[in-house]
Amino acid sequence: MFKNVFRSGFLIRTTHVLLTWVITLILFLHDTDLRRQRENGELMQPVVFSLLVLLSVMLYFTVSLMDPGFVLSDSVKYAQGSGEELEEMIPQNPIPRLRRCGYCLLQQPMRAKHCQACKHCVRRFDHHCPWIENCVGERNHRCFIIYLAVQLLALLWALQIAWSGFHSSGTWKLWLIVNGFLLAALCVVGVLSLVVVLLLGCHLYLISINSTTWEFMSRHRITYLKSYSDEENPFDRGILCNLWDFFCMCRTVVWEQVYYRGSHNHV
Repeated sequence: MFKNVFRSGFLIRTTHVLLTWVITLILFLHDTDLRRQRENGELMQPVVFSLLVLLSVMLYFTVSLMDPGFVLSDSVKYAQGSGEELEEMIPQNPIPRLRRCGYCLLQQPMRAKHCQACKHCVRRFDHHCPWIENCVGERNHRCFIIYLAVQLLALLWALQIAWSGFHSSGTWKLWLIVNGFLLAALCVVGVLSLVVVLLLGCHLYLISINSTTWEFMSRHRITYLKSYSDEENPFDRGILCNLWDFFCMCRTVVWEQVYYRGSHNHV
């Protein structure tokens, strides 16, 4: 029973929500800028901060619970047919045939990968994130980046608020008694801020070159990337086009066609 509950992500999601609101409560109850503004009737910043925290929690559940792009059927016949035709046109640089997953026995579209944690193949698989207990893939990657950006903004604001609540005391022991909870909140928020900054920076870089975490880390084991050097990427259309496609295009991409154009230029 407990194993099933943990696998469902209940404990992780509950921990995230509790940690978020406990830290928020500490910032409101301690003698910080938020509390002083609230007591003085200046409610603008406390309300905005609360709404930002609420937004981050809502985005967390959105990314955590939404379909990341599970492959549920063999729906890539068109792409396979195109690949076979293109192989005849360019025999010296053939497009790798779509392979059938050894776990779910479905035909994988290009850039898809099977996730053993989710037990599904995921389109444009990036990685499985243990904190959201879900894969990051074609359908939720954009929301994941937006969530990281909002979360980072909330964390940095929380750092500033926590710092404003420290006050000097006669001895270190007395100082720890007065500021102990606030210090613990500051340390947790500081560590999370560093993690989110690194994660967001890495993902923005990969988006700018139209690559995924899986492709970047395992490109020498991926069939359709083996013929390319480390500096080459058949899906790269330039920084601006890559960013535009990622943030502004809301359609399923047939990556076999993009790969063909990249392969043609590569030849």
